[in-house]
Amino acid sequence: MIQRIQSIWLLLASACAFVSLKFSFYSGTDSKGLASQFLTGSSDFILLLFTVVIGVLALFTIFMYKNRVQQLRLCILGILLEAILIFLYYRQLSTFTNGTYSLTSVLQLGVIVFFILAARGISKDQKLVKESDRLR
Repeated sequence: MIQRIQSIWLLLASACAFVSLKFSFYSGTDSKGLASQFLTGSSDFILLLFTVVIGVLALFTIFMYKNRVQQLRLCILGILLEAILIFLYYRQLSTFTNGTYSLTSVLQLGVIVFFILAARGISKDQKLVKESDRLR
């Protein structure tokens, strides 16, 4: 069902992923000496690909409510993809000579947290269904 709490968490994870396409993760001077360069989700093709896949995966997972096991697996996949994306962001930091993390870099952490909260809600639903089947 779409009104479950994990649907809200997945929607927030998707929103954070798509918003990170425009807002910067890191800003500073790049290796060419150009100041005011921003590292966003759309800065590199691989970052763009992973960000879009994670956002679409979160939206797709919302509508898998009839198959809770598959929904839980997709949440775990989303967590793993986001961890890889954060690693790719940190790998891209080597192109900067100096700079600072932006406040919106917290969006990447938010995606992981929202996927974890959604997975927790899905497992609670799965446990509730198993307990109600046992009582029949």
